Amino acid sequence: MARFLHTADWHLGRAFHGEDLLREQAAFVDFVVDVARAQAVDGILLAGDVYDRALPPVDAVRLASEALARLSEVAPVVVISGNHDSAARLGFGAELFARARVHVATDPAAIGMPVSIAGTLVYPLPYLEPDLVRAPLGVEERSHAAVIGAAMARVRGDLAARGLHADAATTTRAPGDTGATPVIVMAHAFVSGAAGSESERDLAVGGAAHVPPGAFAGADYVALGHLHGPQTVGAGTGRYAGSPLAFSFSEATQRKSVAIVEVGEGAVGVELLPVPVPRKLASLRGTLDELLADPRLRDREADWVQATLTDPVRPSDAMERLRARFPHAVVLAFDPQGDAGSARDSYQRLRGLDDDELLRRFVADVRGSGADDDELSLLRDALTARRVAEAVA
Repeated sequence: MARFLHTADWHLGRAFHGEDLLREQAAFVDFVVDVARAQAVDGILLAGDVYDRALPPVDAVRLASEALARLSEVAPVVVISGNHDSAARLGFGAELFARARVHVATDPAAIGMPVSIAGTLVYPLPYLEPDLVRAPLGVEERSHAAVIGAAMARVRGDLAARGLHADAATTTRAPGDTGATPVIVMAHAFVSGAAGSESERDLAVGGAAHVPPGAFAGADYVALGHLHGPQTVGAGTGRYAGSPLAFSFSEATQRKSVAIVEVGEGAVGVELLPVPVPRKLASLRGTLDELLADPRLRDREADWVQATLTDPVRPSDAMERLRARFPHAVVLAFDPQGDAGSARDSYQRLRGLDDDELLRRFVADVRGSGADDDELSLLRDALTARRVAEAVA
């Protein structure tokens, strides 16, 4: 049996509603290095979004360099680029890093070339932006399902060349091959049926971002990144490691973890190890006076706080007064009750809407009439162009 540590979505350099998280992220690096060593893993899988943006802060780059150096002393590391990473920047020096047991996969041309670790074939699929990789992968359809399907065809082609005939329709291999060589696929994508969080960036407008779980058939384990809540997908062979820290209040109930994965002898076992929580999240609701006086909220005073005030009239200096009791209050919304309640705060009106509906609301608010299909298509293309520009930055 080979043992792997699966983690993802570090988002180094990200802030939490304007509050710096680098210290908490450094503490997670200490934790994951200790876990890798204590669990005696054979390999470490980092499934994308190492950074939060294409041009990360210098301190975030320094922390990533330190983390990869320390992890590589424990076991070989395989890293793929995510939709927040700049593939060109993250992949710089990949050949040199590989000599130090850090395998950084960002180039679609290398798909189908596995990293062999402890008798296991690890196939890293970097984040595939359809508009950038359709031509290299020979795909006409403008969707994530199409480009992932083409990438997995290359993986299965390599397996077939090795005598491991993975079936695209099932997860079985040719007779006699089952369990002989475990196969792990790494990907950064939105798999259908999985649950997202408010802190993730949409990969596409509408359903074009979704990838069916069956796309990864033929792998013993699929190490996924992108969604921030730890969860399994499909028949259970796919798993999102989740982010190590909460990046939105929608993640308050998530139990952050890293996965220790054992593969071999035709079986896969997963153990989840909880990540220490540096600061809890609290969503509070009531009038300002109620929140400031309620003794039951004493154990929330050290938390990150999102407060929704229900005062009929918006109180003056509300955030300053709230922070006198809750110094880590970072979000303040208003949902006035009573006669003033009809004027709902825009945050409440727009929260939870998908991209299509946000675009429609934007046009309606600005122009007074809704967008027609051609206008909506143009706005969708503008969002896609922004993602493409960030991917090649």
